[in-house]
Amino acid sequence: QVQLDESGGGLVQAGGSLRLSCAASGRSFDRYGMAWFRQAPGKEREFVAAISWIGRNTRYADSVKGRFTISRDNAKSTLYLEMNSLKPEDTAVYYCAAAGRGLVTAASNEYDYWGQGTQVTVSS
Repeated sequence: QVQLDESGGGLVQAGGSLRLSCAASGRSFDRYGMAWFRQAPGKEREFVAAISWIGRNTRYADSVKGRFTISRDNAKSTLYLEMNSLKPEDTAVYYCAAAGRGLVTAASNEYDYWGQGTQVTVSS
């Protein structure tokens, strides 16, 4: 089992940057594919970015490609999301998730464990 704890959210002006972290506890963090999802008020949860267990493969939603970077440090059991050029439409609760099969996928039903989320608010 894996417990996930996100941090780093906050209020930022449009054009600014934030770095989210997701600290994992439990066994075998380096065996899990990891991802970030987000959910804005009144909208469904949507995929943001995913990374393979070794960090070699990544995948991004079109809406964040070129602005966000997902990375991981397996020695620290931590997942990151570097967010640049933030827009008001990036405002959401951001969740990290872990896939036991090590997949790099945008499908939320492939992820076994979820954090509680961290709020990101981008003002115009």
